[in-house]
Amino acid sequence: FGTSAYLGAMIFGSFLGYVCGSYATDRFGRRRTYIVFSLGALAMALSYMMIPISNASMLVLSFPLGMLMQGMFAGIGATISEAYPSSVRATGYGISYNVGRVIASFFPLTVGALSTGHVDLGIAIAVVAGTGYAVVIIAASLLPETKGIRLDEVDAQSVAEAEAHAAQQASSAGTVGSRSA
Repeated sequence: FGTSAYLGAMIFGSFLGYVCGSYATDRFGRRRTYIVFSLGALAMALSYMMIPISNASMLVLSFPLGMLMQGMFAGIGATISEAYPSSVRATGYGISYNVGRVIASFFPLTVGALSTGHVDLGIAIAVVAGTGYAVVIIAASLLPETKGIRLDEVDAQSVAEAEAHAAQQASSAGTVGSRSA
């Protein structure tokens, strides 16, 4: 098989991964989808890199690897949008998304550093991929579930939190001021 066959299988899997991941985030929730797809992608990446397999097997594994890797990203837009009120949504989205990209840009460098005289290239890729998927699983576990939330609810919640914070500060300032008087 040529490189085109492997890429074709992975790209087709990636396309279906986006579609399936989108449906999964809406049906099962953001956190669960991130965790399940990350665990699956981790298992596929480790299988792909660590288990000695034939070229035909590698071609077959390219499809689910692409599907699981990209299915994990399908809900990112919704998750980030639901995390910020409309007044700062674009800024929050841009910063959140691009900080992740900056961090991810160090992964190829890390693979290169690990594989230069330290470990085999396959093991270096598996270690870095495993670390990345572990970070996704931990981060997804810490995220609030936003399945079904409407963006105007995010705005209302943000206003309520800001008002509560302002009231708390005002009462704290009043308490501090009365003690010093």
